[in-house]
Amino acid sequence: MEIGLTHYLIVSAILFAMGIFAIITRKNAILVLMGLELILNAANLNFIAFARYGGLNVNGEIAALFVIIIAAAESAVALSIILNIYQNYHHVNVDEVETLKD
Repeated sequence: MEIGLTHYLIVSAILFAMGIFAIITRKNAILVLMGLELILNAANLNFIAFARYGGLNVNGEIAALFVIIIAAAESAVALSIILNIYQNYHHVNVDEVETLKD
């Protein structure tokens, strides 16, 4: 049995669903960020799979590289926001945080 585009898309859909589930059901901000990273990894897997099987040559790898760079920047900003939330509220539950004051 040969691994084809369908297999990659199924794995990507599972990763995406797990990410959506983590974002919707979790109250902890760090776990919500982990769910967001799962969604971005599902997108990367789609970019690479379509580049390989769709004849896009290297464009999918470049798009995946940009997604990785954006995810790293997003993680840095989000972690600084989480640290600010913890400093002000002494927890990181996103349901209990309404506003961030100076």
